[in-house]
Amino acid sequence: MGIKSKQTMMYSIQFYLLFICAIQTGRNSSTEHPSDLVLADLNQIPVERLDCFVKGIELKGKVKIVEHFADLKIQYVDHFPDLKVKFVDHFPDDCGEWQLVDHFPDFTIEIVDHFPDLKVKKVDQFPGFGD
Repeated sequence: MGIKSKQTMMYSIQFYLLFICAIQTGRNSSTEHPSDLVLADLNQIPVERLDCFVKGIELKGKVKIVEHFADLKIQYVDHFPDLKVKFVDHFPDDCGEWQLVDHFPDFTIEIVDHFPDLKVKKVDQFPGFGD
C-alpha cells in the first residue's frame, strides 16, 4: 500500500469518525474542529438527544406494567425527570404519551425504586422532554 493510499484511508477513517460523532452528539460538525469531538457512548448521551428513544424503545404508545423482565425500568419522581408522561385513553401518538393496556403493548415497564433506566414524572399537560 502506497503512502497516498494510506493517507486517503486515514482521511476516510477520520471523516467517518467525525460523521458518527456529529450524529451522536447532535453537533454541527462544520463549526468545530475534529479534534474537539469525542465519540460518545450511547449510554452516556442524555435521553433528550435520542429523539424520544431509550434503549431502542420509542417513548410513546401502548404500555403494559409488569413485575419482571420489562423492556424499561422506570422510577416515578417529582423533580428532575428524564421524561414527563401523560397517561391517555386513546391515541398515544406524541412523545411521552402512554396508554396503559393489558394486551399487545408496544413496550413493557417495571416500576422500581432504585437504578431505573428512566426517571418519569406524571403530568396532565405538556408531556415529553423539557423543563
